[in-house]
Amino acid sequence: MSEFSATIERLFASEVTPQQVRAIEQGAPSDALWQTITDSGFTDALIPEAMGGAGLGLSDVFDVLAACGGHCLPVPLSLTMLARAALAEARQELPDAAITVTGVTLKQGGVLTCDRVPYALSSGWVLIALDGACALMPVERAKTTPTGVHGSLEGNLQFDASAVDAASFPFAFNWRAACASLIAAQMTGAMDRVFADTVRFANERSQFGKSIGKFQAIQQQISMMAEQVFAARMAAQIGCASASYRPDALLAAVAKARASEAVISVTAVAHAVHGAMGIAEEYDLQLFTRRLHEWRLAFGSESYWNRKIGQSLLESQARGTVDFIRERMSPALN
Repeated sequence: MSEFSATIERLFASEVTPQQVRAIEQGAPSDALWQTITDSGFTDALIPEAMGGAGLGLSDVFDVLAACGGHCLPVPLSLTMLARAALAEARQELPDAAITVTGVTLKQGGVLTCDRVPYALSSGWVLIALDGACALMPVERAKTTPTGVHGSLEGNLQFDASAVDAASFPFAFNWRAACASLIAAQMTGAMDRVFADTVRFANERSQFGKSIGKFQAIQQQISMMAEQVFAARMAAQIGCASASYRPDALLAAVAKARASEAVISVTAVAHAVHGAMGIAEEYDLQLFTRRLHEWRLAFGSESYWNRKIGQSLLESQARGTVDFIRERMSPALN
């Protein structure tokens, strides 16, 4: 365990309890939690040292990103780290509050609509990715409506389009790919937690005089679950193989596609092993599986990113799929 991961694990273990996650999901303020995280200094981890940050890259903070998912963090630390690094490079003012990011917008009748914005209900600002530009807007200036999904912190935001245009500044950046790589890392942390909880439950739950983990059918399910969890983690690490806050777009696509694909089987096995207990509000498993399904769709599902990977293969000069993988992924694996 790295120094960063040990530090963030201690912080989250003491400050991010399941009870607190539930409270924030139900509308309790997250200001105190966010202030504690801000005081830790992790929000500026990706900002270059010359600009007052820690000068780390995505590969350096992978464990931090995974910990956000492993503790079901209800505030957007990962997206704030990314947004602050980009804003610092663009010489923009850095707000103290949590920042979320969205690139799904629709302008119609003078209104700019941002649908299903991650962490919209627990963020103070939203960085809106426009065509070759960005705009940083306070969430309080938007008309906010929940998605209606139980416990979700996503929200639909509507802004005055002229206000967004006035706040915009030129900045060319592949926000979708960058956010996808961060969310993929979070997903691996959540899947690690779900896997560990499932193994523990299988060893503790007894049926017919022995733990259900000793039944071959359960062992087979958990083995298949382990394959998916570790494959997703490897892909997410590849997606974060960058010395800066800017990931390789193709590697980010691989990370998000594989992590999103793994969610389906990992959550299905977890709930199958736990039985009816797993969906109970009082049981913590559903906190993570709900969030995993939400993150599976955030910034593009596996279908979206698999198409991007296929397009890159067809447009490449590689002689075949194996050569394409060697040429484009080998640097990340070395």
